[in-house]
Order: sequence, then C-alpha cells, then structure tokens
Amino acid sequence: MAKAAKLKILYGEGDAEAQAAPAASFEQAGHTVEKAVGRKAVVEALTKNTFDLVVLGPSLTRNDRHHLPYAVKKAQAETVVLVMHADGGRHPYVDACTDTGASMEHVLARIEGMQIAGLMSAAAAGR
Repeated sequence: MAKAAKLKILYGEGDAEAQAAPAASFEQAGHTVEKAVGRKAVVEALTKNTFDLVVLGPSLTRNDRHHLPYAVKKAQAETVVLVMHADGGRHPYVDACTDTGASMEHVLARIEGMQIAGLMSAAAAGR
C-alpha cells in the first residue's frame, strides 16, 4: 500500500490479543490507529475523537458488528465503516466488508480501494 495516504483509524475488536497483529499492520501501512476493545470502548472513542475509518474486527460479537455501524454514522456521518468477517452488502451503514479469514494484505488493499476522505486528499495532494 502506498504510504502517501495516512488515515486515522479506529480499530475495534472484542479481544485485545486478536487486535495486536492487525493494528500493527495498519500502522506499518502508514496509518494512525486508535484501538478499542469492546462495544462500549468503540462508542466512547467516537465521542472523544474523529476518524477517517472505523474497522470492526471479527472478534467483536455478531451483534456488535451489526449495531456499531449505526453508532459510527450517528456520531460521525462522514466516517467510513469497514466490517471484517461480515456481509455488509445488506447493511445500510457498512461501507465495505471483508470475508472471513481475509488476509491483512487483502484488508489493506480493500482500504486503499475505498473512497475515504483522507485517501482522496492525499491522492490529490500528490498530483
């Protein structure tokens, strides 16, 4: 992934151990990552900061992965939501999703292919 685009990412998981490696991959790709473990921590982070992208990881419960996109859009309508391990095609507040077991390379490529304000601004500045 090109390092020209730096996003502010909120990365929510249900398990801190499951969060460590993917969070490091996001940071290695040049992004700033704030980690939140559990639904309550994700909602709290949304009230304290703004983000370009919210990634909801597979160790969150199915219920959390379904309800948190609503919370994200209610708090920050312009923030993009990526849900890992989900079918976001049927969810009106999920901007993108990845399949179960998708590699971090696939997740990073998916993020790069999305139209996110931070990515669009960086691309325009690079021209």
